[in-house]
Amino acid sequence: MSKKVFTAADIEAHLKSGKTAADLPKGVILTPSAKDVLRDGLGPVRAGGYSSSAAPAAPAAAYAEPILPDYEYKWTPGKDPKTPAEIQAFFNSPAIVELKQRMVDIGKRMWDREYTDGNGGNLTIRVGDNLVLCTPTLVSKGFMTIEQMCLVDMEGVQLAGKYKRTSECMTHLAIMKRQPKAKACCHAHPPHGTAFAVAGVQPPTCMIPEAEVFLGQIGLSEYQTPGTPANAVAVGDAAVDHMAVLMVNHGVITWGKDIEDSYWKMENVESYCKTIWVASQLNGGKLLTITGGQAKELIALRKVLGMEDKRANWQECQLCDNADFSPGTVCQIPDKVAAPSGGSAKLDPEAEKLVQMLTEQILAAVK
Repeated sequence: MSKKVFTAADIEAHLKSGKTAADLPKGVILTPSAKDVLRDGLGPVRAGGYSSSAAPAAPAAAYAEPILPDYEYKWTPGKDPKTPAEIQAFFNSPAIVELKQRMVDIGKRMWDREYTDGNGGNLTIRVGDNLVLCTPTLVSKGFMTIEQMCLVDMEGVQLAGKYKRTSECMTHLAIMKRQPKAKACCHAHPPHGTAFAVAGVQPPTCMIPEAEVFLGQIGLSEYQTPGTPANAVAVGDAAVDHMAVLMVNHGVITWGKDIEDSYWKMENVESYCKTIWVASQLNGGKLLTITGGQAKELIALRKVLGMEDKRANWQECQLCDNADFSPGTVCQIPDKVAAPSGGSAKLDPEAEKLVQMLTEQILAAVK
């Protein structure tokens, strides 16, 4: 007697009758789809469709488009608070308190990474047409609290906050006035970036793709006394076309669309300057670069990410021209000092007479 073969339909009928696998006849042969039904119950089993008794499952929700991090504070133009009461309510609103906390957190990261010492460094976030949050003066960035944050207008007049605002906020405001995309600024004194600033050396380009994309060309501003209008002008002008600026004999300032963005650029600058400095000690200071064509590809990527670059229309031969960058070199001392051309070196007659006189005096004393 041949063995009975059960199909998926047979198993469905078997299960509908309330029976289980234990009730199947001994030696029954199950088709692959019958095994699926027995394993999964009365759900969808048949190739190309569902079982006759089961309704099709609801279609899965459409896959959401992945998002990029965006911490930019967006205000409504023309809606800045005006009266003292409105300003205080705004300054203590949940959204602004959250920004203050982020400034505190960034300050701690700067201090932990030794980008600041003492009470150095400062942060700002633009929160209105004429409103900017800033850090206080004479407070270590590693130990700030949200209660110490300040609110100023675009001229630096303090509007809220019991702690006095940093004097260097004027430099941040100069950047924001000149470059509308600068919604936040970060100033610090990271060792390697500041070393380049003290040396007055503008970091070379076309060395590392990440630096080309997220920083672009790093700017260099002349020295002016910190906190003065002259410093604000010098740095503000340099920052129009540079998201990171080395302030000669001072430090580094970066700007971005939000405080995280501007701080990340500070990390990028310090890492890049450190890498260039270390690489300059190797291979006789000969550094490799990408090509101008490859640099153009990275500049195009910056544009896709919303970052303008003044080099977009430069010729390829201009993009990676680092002729002004001269890594520290060690000059070799010749084994023998060459005599002047034309024969042996000429001797100074007066010096020879002095040597002769001293020699005679020494010999006379010995006798």
